[in-house]
Amino acid sequence: MTENGQVAVILKVATQLFAALGYDGTSTRQIADAAGLNIATVNYHVGGKRELYLAVMERAHQAERAALEGALARLPGDDPVTGIHRLIDDYVDFCVSHPEVPALWMHRWLSDASDLTELERQYVQPLMAMVTDALRPAVEAGVIDDAIDLEYTMWSVIWCVHGFAKGGVLDEEGHRRGGGDRVALRRFRAHLHLTLHRALALPGDVP
Repeated sequence: MTENGQVAVILKVATQLFAALGYDGTSTRQIADAAGLNIATVNYHVGGKRELYLAVMERAHQAERAALEGALARLPGDDPVTGIHRLIDDYVDFCVSHPEVPALWMHRWLSDASDLTELERQYVQPLMAMVTDALRPAVEAGVIDDAIDLEYTMWSVIWCVHGFAKGGVLDEEGHRRGGGDRVALRRFRAHLHLTLHRALALPGDVP
């Protein structure tokens, strides 16, 4: 395996383990064993556990940022209501397609890797600002009531989408149904659209 191939395997395995077990619950030995390498090789290519975690979070952020920038670029300027709902669909699609990203952040919500304190400021806050700035014209135009706390509304969407992507919902028999279940995904998407439409007091029916 080439050096680039080894790095790719290490990062892939580390992402899976950090998403499943969290930073605090994952050891470098676990990552090395899962990658089929020894610890010395892992350390040589990516450094220690801290450096590896930072590399994983950077990759996750870049993927999320690219998806968000693409979604914002597609917003129709003449139809903010449709644009808001399209943005929600794009975010759901991203999280369902990349469940490791919400899983990584949900571990941090539970104080995982609490000694690494800059990631939220470095990664989360700029993305939140991108979304609220993009929606601000709708507030100024009166499409969104200016009395609504836009930032907390967006956080509510994040909490819901991350929770669904990571944990899914329970069906009548107690089985978890998540993004891989088409019926559950369709119901969640419809519920989220209706909830957001009402939370923002958007005019008209849900698109």
